[in-house]
Amino acid sequence: ATGVWRYVIPMAKAAVAAGADGVMVEVHPHPDKAYSDGPQQLRFNDFAKMMKELRGYAKLAGKPFQKSKKILR
Repeated sequence: ATGVWRYVIPMAKAAVAAGADGVMVEVHPHPDKAYSDGPQQLRFNDFAKMMKELRGYAKLAGKPFQKSKKILR
């Protein structure tokens, strides 16, 4: 965990480029109102942007790219 939302996307890109099999990211519509971990949560639009960008990093690393449909609560 980065602990700070602005580091989440660069760290996810680095992890995928280095060959990680996956990343776990916390997402919330209003991180400032989250019960926990608000400072490291992405907003939905930032998450969508990250997912779009990660596809290219996975390709560079020779990894398949799949979006998980599993939602944890």
